[in-house]
Amino acid sequence: MIKHKFPRESRLLTPEQFKFVFQQPVRASRPEITILARANQLDSPRLGLTVAKKYLKRAHERNRIKRLCREYFRLNQHQLPAMDFVIVARKGIGELDNRTLTEILDKLWQRHRRLAQKA
Repeated sequence: MIKHKFPRESRLLTPEQFKFVFQQPVRASRPEITILARANQLDSPRLGLTVAKKYLKRAHERNRIKRLCREYFRLNQHQLPAMDFVIVARKGIGELDNRTLTEILDKLWQRHRRLAQKA
């Protein structure tokens, strides 16, 4: 049985972990959001989020984006390759409704799965 949890071990927590991904990332992008990835030495994927105040002024807007990204990752982590992922929110992400954001995330994650299979 697959467990849909998002424990601490599935998160990028320290600046060093984020820097590791930013050094040599594989990118999948849309104008509103980018997912950076880099292979890790673990058996499971990990997720980090960056949602800047510059693009979403209000905390509840930033929290909504982070909550949707975490939820999508939690439900689909077993289909993802063993990589560290950083989701970077950009200008215009606040105008997306939840369904549109979920569809965009799905397309970007599919691209990362394809790229990981080629490597």
